[in-house]
Amino acid sequence: MMRSMTLDTPAGPFTYLVSEAGAVRASGFTSEIDALLPLVHRNLLEETRPATQPDAIEEAVRSYFDGELDAIDNVAVEQHTTGPFLTHAWLVMRDIKPGHPVTYREYAALAGRPTAIRAAATACARNAVALFLPCHRVVGTDGTLRGYRWGVGVKTALLTHEQVTVAR
Repeated sequence: MMRSMTLDTPAGPFTYLVSEAGAVRASGFTSEIDALLPLVHRNLLEETRPATQPDAIEEAVRSYFDGELDAIDNVAVEQHTTGPFLTHAWLVMRDIKPGHPVTYREYAALAGRPTAIRAAATACARNAVALFLPCHRVVGTDGTLRGYRWGVGVKTALLTHEQVTVAR
């Protein structure tokens, strides 16, 4: 059985679905669990119930928004992949440092396939665990903010939060 938790954050409501083992299977800037359930692969989908007590994930998210940007780095995640590139690209995504966004081209190179810019964009688009795998730190090749499942306004808020915190 998965548990759900919704938190109020400066970027808006943030909800995550977590397995009994403690791995986040889906997360995003919404208060609607129904917006997250389609992101969970059918092999990982379980009945979902609201969490009754705070957990370490909630503490990590709150710490991140309080300025401890690395608090989310070790939160366990679990999502289904369709191949080795996505698995690797998602691991690499965790290494993108707060306050230092990279372009899709740079992300593709970091993932070991410098010409696979579209594959890098696909890794961002298929990321079901927003914030914990920081796809918001990947920007357009010209430096502009491209689409984000939870809205460019949320992406802007997250990047601004990280840049201001790192600059302190």
